[in-house]
Amino acid sequence: MSHTPTHGGYRTDRLWAVFRGALVATGIGSAMALVGTLNADDDCGRGWTEGPGAPTGSRFEAFPPSVVCEFERGEVSTTGDVLGGFLWVAMTVLVVCLFTALIAEWCEPRLGGRLVVPMSRKEKRSRTGAAFFVTGSAFLMLYALTGWQLFLGPSSVCSGGDGRGPTTTAYGFFPPQATCLTASGSVSRLNPDWAASLTTLSALPALVAGIGYALAVRRLRAERRAR
Repeated sequence: MSHTPTHGGYRTDRLWAVFRGALVATGIGSAMALVGTLNADDDCGRGWTEGPGAPTGSRFEAFPPSVVCEFERGEVSTTGDVLGGFLWVAMTVLVVCLFTALIAEWCEPRLGGRLVVPMSRKEKRSRTGAAFFVTGSAFLMLYALTGWQLFLGPSSVCSGGDGRGPTTTAYGFFPPQATCLTASGSVSRLNPDWAASLTTLSALPALVAGIGYALAVRRLRAERRAR
């Protein structure tokens, strides 16, 4: 009968539970913030938003999702201090729990600790593989949404490939972005800056999970060779 050595792995169930709660809270809070932006830009342009001094313009913030009405002596955001602060706290908790849980999978602590659970290296490979699959799939999905046009024809992405319309003056695959120049001289982007940045940042969890998976595979192979 074969003997499978038992090693240690950190308990990350609570971290993932808090991560899921923070993810839901961030999603609900962001949806509420987006609802508040529906007419805010128009209200700011019409001068219906009260602020410190005369209105001078407005801008959209990706996170927290808000329209910021700019005034001579300050600015007013549609998220407000309470909702905006809540979203930043929820996002901070989400990021900390995510990376802590993923980095914990790199380690192989000694058995006996309160936060350590026994597991085989085969189980460790399965667990890290699942994390890598989920985070990698999330990155690929975001990249497909923002960068698919670049793979069809990066130099003509602004004109749609028919030789007409705006001219592509610059493009890049990471982050997926292209700069478009119209005949009138105005400049636009293929993707909003926040979307390109989000796609780039989503590669970080996949990278961390990939390192954990690679370590698990390497340790399992070394154990099998030692047998």
